[in-house]
Amino acid sequence: MEETKENVHRSETQSTERITQDLPKRDELLLTPDEQRIKDAFQDHDWNEIKTADSWVIFKVMAEFVEGFDKLAKIGPCVSIFGSARTKPDSPYYKMTEEIAAKLVRHGYGVITGGGPGIMEAGNKGAFEQGGKSVGLNIKLPFEQHSNIYIDPDKSINFDFFFVRKVMFVKYAQGFVVMPGGMGTLDELFEALTLIQTRKIARFPIVLVGRTYWQGLIDWITDVMLGEQQNINPEDMKLISIVDTPTEAVKVIDEFYNKYLLKPNF
Repeated sequence: MEETKENVHRSETQSTERITQDLPKRDELLLTPDEQRIKDAFQDHDWNEIKTADSWVIFKVMAEFVEGFDKLAKIGPCVSIFGSARTKPDSPYYKMTEEIAAKLVRHGYGVITGGGPGIMEAGNKGAFEQGGKSVGLNIKLPFEQHSNIYIDPDKSINFDFFFVRKVMFVKYAQGFVVMPGGMGTLDELFEALTLIQTRKIARFPIVLVGRTYWQGLIDWITDVMLGEQQNINPEDMKLISIVDTPTEAVKVIDEFYNKYLLKPNF
């Protein structure tokens, strides 16, 4: 048995060495960032290197949590709006997002977005122009992302870590409005669904806006994930509402809280 384990270990070591050897043999300065990450992943690091690097990450994560909690703890009821950073101001979805945000403010909610362009800008703009609370949780990215001008100066936070930012979206929101978007939008949507499904957080309304955009995804979840594979429960489908208009989107949120006789407190 020991001999077998030793052979397996030797085989794994040799495999790692082969992968490292197969990496491009070029000057370190010529490696792309992705190639450098791959190379670093297969190199051994001593304890001091690991401890030093991880310690700085821990302190940075702590600092982002502290800043987020400090700025958002007293913000009051808000709704997080998600959607693509690539949506242009002349898009119908941009206009719809502005209207949804404006209606939310008039109904007593603040608005939280990812702080960037596109749908995020539209959400902040709608809230800002109505005199409501306009929060921007910006993430530093090599492309697409930059803070928009409609965020309240005292409610703009920059993050390096997606997971810290996602905590803030969920922790301080009383609802999610999900406009058409890409991978990041889906990430936020399914993060919220998972946390509610597993009862890690209390339920809140999740509204998908744009039936033609979202219906294919919902059909697949219903037919395959639920129907064919039974990987979720029928009750899970009730966590999502699909609407087509700003009025319907805000109505879903209002009706959810009216059931519990709760109203925004500002």
